[in-house]
Order: sequence, then structure tokens, then C-alpha cells
Amino acid sequence: MLPVLGLLSLLIGTGSSSPARAWAYLLGDPGARADAQLRLAVVDLRLPRTLAGLLVGACLGTAGCLLQAATRNPLAETGLLGVNSGAAFAVVVGLTFFGVGSPEGLLMWALLGGMAASAAVLLLASAGRTAGSPLRLVLAGSALGATFHGLTSSVLLGTRSTFDTYRYWTIGSLAGTTTEGLLPLLPLAGAGLLLALLTARPLSALALGDDSARSLGHRPGRTRLVTAAAVSLLAGCAVAVAGPIAFLGLLAPYAARALTGPRMTAQLLLSAVVGTDVMLAADILARIVIRPWETPVSVLLAFVGGPLLVWIARSSRLSTAGATA
Repeated sequence: MLPVLGLLSLLIGTGSSSPARAWAYLLGDPGARADAQLRLAVVDLRLPRTLAGLLVGACLGTAGCLLQAATRNPLAETGLLGVNSGAAFAVVVGLTFFGVGSPEGLLMWALLGGMAASAAVLLLASAGRTAGSPLRLVLAGSALGATFHGLTSSVLLGTRSTFDTYRYWTIGSLAGTTTEGLLPLLPLAGAGLLLALLTARPLSALALGDDSARSLGHRPGRTRLVTAAAVSLLAGCAVAVAGPIAFLGLLAPYAARALTGPRMTAQLLLSAVVGTDVMLAADILARIVIRPWETPVSVLLAFVGGPLLVWIARSSRLSTAGATA
């Protein structure tokens, strides 16, 4: 599925270039390669966008799987650690007080803001005798998220130009992504994915309960903090590229669990693949639903994620997960 969606992402766009012409360009047809407009569409616009979809989908899918496993809550989503609100506040500060206007500049401010918010959540959650507990992580993330949201609103009230740019960023889209903007994020995303794989075994033990995990030689508090650090890296990269994308971190892990069962490593890998598939499919649809205009990809994901959220909330599995947390 992933190779097919990646190819379709290169072939389909909002412009006048047909998929047949794009296919000819990819095959090296001399006439197609001589078309400057076609090159612009395929190489400069669609290729970076496809790479961004791969990065964002894999990061959000893996981050959602980690967070749900660490908190034993099937409704846990990356926004719980304050990444989205921290990134939004940093973008507003960069726009208002530092004159940031380029997509690359907004990307770096969003990344720094998201990671700073996550670091603050980790510091709050690691203090006290119940360090690293699921409840402390969620409460710290919710409290800081509300704080950043209030600060963002206060800055936006007096700056209309900032609000216009911020409104475009916060919609959630892959449009305007550049390859140069993605390159600095690759090492961070790679570090997050590596941390995710390293936590697979401790998280499997954690699913049996904290006492059982300790008896097997694991430390639940430390495991959750390392997991939160991985989530911070992954979600920070995703938000920096595409803005706050909701529901994907919920959808991908749920589908992965349905296919793999309790095996944590398989869940993580499949969550990354499913997240990438869903992200690319949604982005392709975003280009053609109201062509020649474009639908924000976050809107299409909400159409699927919203009903799924209601279905999970009504299922008996939710109450079971809450009882074991």
C-alpha cells in the first residue's frame, strides 16, 4: 500500500498537470523532462510533500502508539504532552516579536516550542514520589497546554498580521513543505524512532501492571519518562512540518493493535506504516476533493477520527483499559 500511495502522491496534484504527464516525467520521457512547469510540480512541490507525509505519518503513528502503551489509555493522543500548544505559542512568538516569515523559520520555532513544552511536562511529571505516573503526565500536559493556549490567545488579540499567518499554519497541511526544511528534522525523528524501539520491551512488561513490570526488572516511572521523551521528539517534528494534526495518533495505534495483538514491537512498526498510509491518502484526497482548491488534510482526518473516537469511547475495551491503568 505504501509504495502505491507514494507514487500517487507524486502523480496527483491540484494543478493542470495530468497524472499521465507526471508518470512520463518519472519514466524519463525527454518531452516531459523538458517541461519546466511539470518539473516544478513533481520535483519541487509533490516530492517534498510526499516526503513530509512519510515523516509526519510515521512520527505521529509511532508517538501515539507509545503514549497509549505508556498510559494504558486507548484515547491518549500526542496533544496530551502539550506539544501542539507549545509549538503554537512558539510560532506566535516568532511571528510577533522576531519577524519570522519563512516556512523554514516557522518550522524551527514550532519544533523548539513543542520540545520545550514537552520538556517542561517531563520535569513536572518526574517530581515527587509518583514520578512518571500516567496521571501526572496527563495532568502536567493538560495544565501546560491550557497555559500555552491562553498565552497564545493573548498575543494574537493585538496582532492581526500574526493571526493571519498563524491561522494558516494551525489549519494543518503539508502544502508548502520544502526538502531543505525537512533535512534538519531527520536526525531528531530518527532519534525518536530509535528510542521508541528501545522502549518496546519495557512497555510490554508495563502492560502487565507496574508491580509485574518491577518484578521483571523494569522501572515503570523511568520507562514512562523515556517514552515521553521519544513522543516529544516525534510529535515535535510532526507538528513543526504540518502544524497540529489531530486524530492520526489515535487512528494508527488502534489499527495496529487490531492487526498485531499485544506484541509491542510489531505495534510500533505497524503504527508507523499505518500512520504513513493514512497521512498520504488524506493528503492526496485533500488535493482533489475541491480541485482546483485544496482541503486542509487535518479536516479530512477529523472526518474519520471523530467518529472513531466516539466508537472507542463507547466500547467496553475503554473501561477495561482504564481499570488496569
